[in-house]
Amino acid sequence: MSEEKSRFVVSADWLQGELGKPDLRVLDASFYLPAQNRDADAEYASGHIPGAIRFDQDKIADHSTGLPHTIPSPDYFAEEAGKLGISETDRIVVYDGIGMFASPRVWWLFRVMGAKNVFVLDGGLDGWKAEGRPLKTDVPNYKPTTFKTNYDAGRVVSLETMRDIVSSGALQIADARSAGRFAATEPEPRAGMRSGHMPGARSLPSGVFANQGRFKSLPELKQTIESAGIDLSKPVVTSCGSGITAAIITLALESIGHTDNKLYDGSWSEWGSRDDTPVVTGPPDPIKV
Repeated sequence: MSEEKSRFVVSADWLQGELGKPDLRVLDASFYLPAQNRDADAEYASGHIPGAIRFDQDKIADHSTGLPHTIPSPDYFAEEAGKLGISETDRIVVYDGIGMFASPRVWWLFRVMGAKNVFVLDGGLDGWKAEGRPLKTDVPNYKPTTFKTNYDAGRVVSLETMRDIVSSGALQIADARSAGRFAATEPEPRAGMRSGHMPGARSLPSGVFANQGRFKSLPELKQTIESAGIDLSKPVVTSCGSGITAAIITLALESIGHTDNKLYDGSWSEWGSRDDTPVVTGPPDPIKV
């Protein structure tokens, strides 16, 4: 099978050779669920890729919604990115500890806000460390700059739009949560939330897109998505627990040339916490990989 890789994913070899160049910004976007028992801020302080900026998705967010890491307003995003010394014209490489968990969300976020040259590091920080590559503990201090947003609101789905999508069946829904959470055989990690899935949704657990933090080849990505019952000739909306891992499906779709996709930002933390949204249970169709 061809090993052709996503144009949005860069290798550790490539990144190490580019470190220190003035138009490069490396972002540590690590985020973990409580069950993963890892502290993203502590790991950053103990050693990160040289020049990497800590990008906290819970801080650079809309805090008025009551939902975790909701997409911020373009003005607020621009202000915070500019403070970090990030411009929309920079080459931006995002990584997380695991490799393909939280970094695709920040890749998606910067692209929605208008940045063009945004990439994800294959293998993440765990892979970087395993290969004995250099680490730093100092916090870089880039000169504040201006980030000019060009917000693409059409790539972000609201609750009301999601209601319409579910009731009409107008778009395919790809759910990145685990098969157990999708089927309601496992509890949700957030208290007070129903288990199950939206009517018509397809199960595409985020873990099926990578091996040990490394993104699969393009043919493998295509096969994985199609085997879950997704028709790549039609539009797709991605969802997950809280809008983080849905972006892994988005990254896979974009990598294989599917651009007619949107992300439901509230995801299950919004849908599953309400009592006026339809929820169904039962196992997903098996994915053949």
